[in-house]
Amino acid sequence: MNVNQQIDEVLDTATDEERDKDQLDVIVQVDTGIGEACTDLMQQAIEAVRNRRMLVDPQEIVPRVGTTFSEVKKRKRPTAKQTRMLREFASSFAAQIAQLPAQSTASQIKKHTKAAFRRLAKHSSVKAQLERLATDSLPHFLSSGAARLLLSRSELHELRDAQLTTVHRNRQLEVPPVRKINQLPVNLQNRTASTWGLEACGALAAWGAFGVKGAGVRVAVLDTGVDATHPDLAGKIATFAEFNAGGALVSTSPRDSDAHGTHVCGTVAGGNQSGQWIGVAPDAELAVGLVLDGSRGGTDAQVLAGIDWALNSAGAHVISMSLGGLDLSPFVQNTYETAILNCLLAGIPVVTAIGNDGAQTTGAPGSDLFAFAVGATDVEDIVAGFSGGRTQQLRTSSVIPPRNLPITYSKPEISAPGVAVLSCVPGGGYEVFNGTSMATPHVSGAMALLLSATNRLASVADDSRAFLVQDLLTGSVEALGESGQDHRYGFGRLDVLQAIGTARDQGF
Repeated sequence: MNVNQQIDEVLDTATDEERDKDQLDVIVQVDTGIGEACTDLMQQAIEAVRNRRMLVDPQEIVPRVGTTFSEVKKRKRPTAKQTRMLREFASSFAAQIAQLPAQSTASQIKKHTKAAFRRLAKHSSVKAQLERLATDSLPHFLSSGAARLLLSRSELHELRDAQLTTVHRNRQLEVPPVRKINQLPVNLQNRTASTWGLEACGALAAWGAFGVKGAGVRVAVLDTGVDATHPDLAGKIATFAEFNAGGALVSTSPRDSDAHGTHVCGTVAGGNQSGQWIGVAPDAELAVGLVLDGSRGGTDAQVLAGIDWALNSAGAHVISMSLGGLDLSPFVQNTYETAILNCLLAGIPVVTAIGNDGAQTTGAPGSDLFAFAVGATDVEDIVAGFSGGRTQQLRTSSVIPPRNLPITYSKPEISAPGVAVLSCVPGGGYEVFNGTSMATPHVSGAMALLLSATNRLASVADDSRAFLVQDLLTGSVEALGESGQDHRYGFGRLDVLQAIGTARDQGF
């Protein structure tokens, strides 16, 4: 769907209230130049996507190339021997990308994006909004090339000539539904040392085997906020930012607008103040962005602002998002792809919930091609009925060369404990929830463990590091469900102990 068709869709689906007010709330995206800057990288990444379609053994994803990644960190030109080794791992994103010269594109992309925003600010429709706001500056999110605009129907119609790549509604996102359990199942009540999820995903064993708990790693949690005074989280909130529906920063004082964010933070990095360990990486730091405001929910603009903050200001090494908007169509919009790719180019993996609406459904941004999407399993390693997943198709893209489109791919990537998960809630308490929101922080916490156990994989070039982290976790899962990647388990259930062991074996 091209920009004109996108504008027509927004105009045609306007509500009666929007027509009466003559105001449409939209997200527009400019050309960031990322597609041109990363053409070769995208070509290599798409080869890995295609090669995964027929893969039945997830271990083939792990690029077992020893110190080759370290040797080509500066990657002016990998040697013929290095290239031959890397090509053997056709299903590894990291191995495919490492065959290229290192991508020094960040400054180029930022320069191109800023120039595009300056041009957009001069467009008559945008100038009209800026005059209404009494400002000369167009609020925007650099990492995604996106801006939120409030336009009349005629102003949006005139925006057709503004050299945009996408125009979408500023969608409303609700706090993901979770099921509160008043009492743990009988088979879990005798587990008092830690939550069952920490044991199942290998976190407890990894602490003992490798002596790491996430120290030196910062995880950005974009959610409903956090109770920074909770005993299990006290002293772990390194930075906090709250964004409003337009994506503007409104506060840096920590709060939780719902129990959801504190619960998620506890699973990432909570301690054992209750006498029971609840966090996968209890020595990790948290950067918390409030992008969902309780019962009011959030918007795409809030989430895009949160990603921008996590990437450019919060010092994050991992981004965790237990949120999303339900997609009833398998055709993926482009709202988040540029932001996620910019994070990956900076070495920051983006972990997302796949959604809680059951089989053959997904939610954005979990449905995005490069998001690391997570499904939910129970204590018996059975996938939860509410856990989403399906085949997706990307028809248009701002980052992928047109010759590679359309692309068909499967979600989620992996699964993790997401049923009967005990964690902390505001006010010093603890509750048990079900949801892919609970599975996601197990994976982002596992990434923190992996990074701390390998000195943040410092020997790997930025543009390969996040892909390598994802490859290591995907290729080390406990394979469940169908052979290869399916819509329920992904490639299988998280096993961070195996992932760290594999990384250490490869010299990281």
